[in-house]
Amino acid sequence: MEADGASPGASPGAPAESKAGYVLSNVAEVVERILTFVPTRALLRVARVSRLWRNCARRVLKTQQQMSWLSAFGTSRYEEHVLLGVMEEGLETKYLLPLTALLMVDSEHFNGHNGSYRHKKARKCQDEDEPDAMDRLRRLLPKSCDILCIVTPGIVLTPTGLPCTSPKEFMEGEAGFSLLFPAMEGVQIRPFHFCKKSLNQESLEEAGLTGNPDLKVVLLFGYHAYKSGAALFLNKLLEPLARSNVLIAGGHVEKACTQQRDCCSAGSFGVVGLTLSGSRIQGASVLLDQDVSSPKAAEVTIRRLKAASIPERNTVGFMFACVARGHNHYNNEHNVEADTFHKVFPSVPLFGFFGNGEIGCDRIVKENYTLSETDANGLQHGYTTVMSLVHLG
Repeated sequence: MEADGASPGASPGAPAESKAGYVLSNVAEVVERILTFVPTRALLRVARVSRLWRNCARRVLKTQQQMSWLSAFGTSRYEEHVLLGVMEEGLETKYLLPLTALLMVDSEHFNGHNGSYRHKKARKCQDEDEPDAMDRLRRLLPKSCDILCIVTPGIVLTPTGLPCTSPKEFMEGEAGFSLLFPAMEGVQIRPFHFCKKSLNQESLEEAGLTGNPDLKVVLLFGYHAYKSGAALFLNKLLEPLARSNVLIAGGHVEKACTQQRDCCSAGSFGVVGLTLSGSRIQGASVLLDQDVSSPKAAEVTIRRLKAASIPERNTVGFMFACVARGHNHYNNEHNVEADTFHKVFPSVPLFGFFGNGEIGCDRIVKENYTLSETDANGLQHGYTTVMSLVHLG
C-alpha cells in the first residue's frame, strides 16, 4: 500500500472518524477505488486534496479510455442551441477527460462563430456582443481538448445513454451531438483544417495525412464546396488518400467551426476533419447509391458491413447522407436507414448528418490489408449515403 508522507498510524482505540481519515489520507488502494465512482470533472477537483489523491486520480484517468457522447434534440429552454445546454449539464457526469470533441449541429438553429442559436428570423436582431459559439465550447471543454464543430442541414444521432438506444434522423428541427474521445492506448486522433493558404506538404504531415503508416481512418468534411475552385482543391487532398490503405468517410457541409480561426478568409472554401491512426483501429464502409430506395434494399447493402467482421465493442457508426434522401427518398417513410443500421448493429451507436454531397466508398480497412481501391472521383457522390463502422481498439 502506498502512503503519502509519514503520517502516524491510528491507535486501536481511536474514533471511527480518525481511522477513516487515516485510511483516506494514506491508503492508495482505497482512495483509488473510491475515485473510480467519481465523474471526471469532480475527480479533477478532488485531486487537489493531496499528493496521494492527485496520483490516484491520474491512475483512474488512465483507465477511462472509452469514447462517450452527448446528444440533444427538441427546443432549447435557453437562447442557445439545445446541445450546448445539454453539454453543460452532461459533462458533469461523464467518466472521461476528452482530448478531442467532434460536434455536429443543425444549421437552422446554430450559427457558429457569431453566436446565433435562435431561429433565422431572430438572427437579424442579435447584439454584436453575444457569446461566440466556439468560446462557449472552449469554456465547457478542457483547455487541452481539440474541438471540431460541423454545421449541416440535418443530423443523425443516438440519444444520450446506452449504445443500444435506437438512432434518430432529424432532417428538420433542433438537434446535435458531441462525440467525446479521451486518450486511448494505441489510438491517435488529430484534427485538421485546410484552406487555399494552409494546404501544403508540411501541414499534411502534421495532420497525419501523409508519411503516416499507422493512418487508418479519415473523417473529412468540405465547406462552401459550391464556390469556384473548391472542387479542384478537394481533389488535391483526396487523390493521395484514394490511393492509400485508409477508410475515408464524410461529406459537404454548410459550415465548420474550429480553433484555427485565422485559417481562411470569410466566405472561402476549405476542408476540415479528423485523422485516426493506430494499429488497433479497424474500419469499413458501404455506399447506398441512388437505386437503394426501399427498406429491404437498404438492409441488403448495410448487411455488407457485417461481412467485414469489425468488432462491435468500442465501435461507432457514421452515416453521411444526401439531404435529398431520408423520408423523401423512401416514400415518406421516416428513419429508414438509421433503423436498418440499428437492426443490423443493435449495440453500435450511430452518428452523422444530411449534407450537400457525400465522400466515401465501399472499403474495408483491417490489420494489414485494405479491400477496395478507387480514385478521387470515385470517392465523391450525390444522392447517396455513406455508412461506416470505425472500431477504436
